[in-house]
Amino acid sequence: MNEHIVIDHNVCHGQPCIKGTRIMVSNILNLLSNGASIEEVLDGYPQITREHVYAALSYAESMVKDEEVILMGV
Repeated sequence: MNEHIVIDHNVCHGQPCIKGTRIMVSNILNLLSNGASIEEVLDGYPQITREHVYAALSYAESMVKDEEVILMGV
């Protein structure tokens, strides 16, 4: 986990959020994956910074980097 991402079971049902907000990491990732620029994300969520967006990306990377994929029927 990094200093900008928190998980609190009392906030957003325990989903990872930007610290001090109710902005879920998944919301930021969804916007970016659907073509929004970082500037557009920041415009939509003025309470976060570019560093928060990078923290969300870093968190996502850390969740998948050690994921084991088993290919079946290939």
